[in-house]
Amino acid sequence: MDKFEKLTGIAAPMPLVNIDTDMIIPKQFLKTIKRSGLGVHLFDEMRFDDNGEEIPDFILNRPQYRETQVLVAGDNFGCGSSREHAPWALKDFGIKAVVSTSFADIFYNNCFKNGILPITLPREAVDVLMKDAEKGSNARMIVDLEAQTVTSSDGESFAFEIDPFKKHCLLNGLDDIGLSLEKVSSIDTFEAQAAQARPWV
Repeated sequence: MDKFEKLTGIAAPMPLVNIDTDMIIPKQFLKTIKRSGLGVHLFDEMRFDDNGEEIPDFILNRPQYRETQVLVAGDNFGCGSSREHAPWALKDFGIKAVVSTSFADIFYNNCFKNGILPITLPREAVDVLMKDAEKGSNARMIVDLEAQTVTSSDGESFAFEIDPFKKHCLLNGLDDIGLSLEKVSSIDTFEAQAAQARPWV
């Protein structure tokens, strides 16, 4: 998993509330267990019409938002089913951070395990950042995980809270497997001692 330290990127405004995981990645794309390749289907039913053509008005189809790395969203982002394909699709598209007033718990935790930073802020702060995101590619939002701040293109900064362990994992690019590999020497020692103590196992 890539390390997340400081991100400066285009932010897209998505003021819809209750954006659920089926909207993020519809059920027909859940057959794969690969984390790559799902970005093309992100928000599929909102991005494309029945003929597979792009819907020009959808935010991520607009030229100024095609390189979006931050989503500024409405309340309760990621609700619905627990599918991990939702953060997979966001990450594969290029989204590295999502800002909202609230997240569904399972989605929130899945984001950290896949290198995405979900940021919870008060409504007043989200409203400011939503307005800033409307400026398109001419504006860049700064997400600083170490400092725990989000800064608008105008320099207005908002502090966010994050669990220290989750912060550590993102800063160091550690998913569950990476955390286990940090203990590989201890695991090897245990296995060697266990083999000597119980050679019949």
